[in-house]
Amino acid sequence: MTQSSDIAFTASVQAEQARRGSRARHAARPFRSALTGDLTDFLAEVDTAYLATASAAGQPYAQHRGGPKGFIRRVDDHTLGFADFSGNRQYVTLGNLAENPRAFLFLMDYAHRRRVKLWGRARAVEDDPALLAQLMPEGYQARPERVILFEVEAWDVNCPQHIPPKLDAGDVAAVVQQLQGRIAELEQQNAALRAGKDPA
Repeated sequence: MTQSSDIAFTASVQAEQARRGSRARHAARPFRSALTGDLTDFLAEVDTAYLATASAAGQPYAQHRGGPKGFIRRVDDHTLGFADFSGNRQYVTLGNLAENPRAFLFLMDYAHRRRVKLWGRARAVEDDPALLAQLMPEGYQARPERVILFEVEAWDVNCPQHIPPKLDAGDVAAVVQQLQGRIAELEQQNAALRAGKDPA
């Protein structure tokens, strides 16, 4: 019986799992294929991703894709999409997708120590201004060139083991600003108390 996890757990991989004693554990937990609400919620917080492709000859390539939180969006029950911004003009990903649509998305949330892996097929859409407008993050200062649509065949969430907790600089700055405001407020109250005044 074919499971969604077979997209990653090939016969060779299953043989290694069996040899190393983990096959039963993985066989009992198939991957998901539909885009669930919890995955959509996760995507709303994602500002960085890695898109892996391969040439027809199997030469792998991984490319960073980033934007404001939520730049990767759900298009339908099995499809994600994002605006592809102007970059270094190497076009390795585009060239690979032109001859081999198989792709992989790796999403990392360092702050909450979560990672999501998605297998599927991707394609570039160059001539759909309405779709591009739908997926372009509002107010983001970047030049979109096309849309990348990613048809999800399977996805899985990994455990947090070995993920170092890292915080977004913008999130840290917001918390520091709140704390600085509170410190200033307390310093004013302290100064008023020392002067014998009502701090209110």
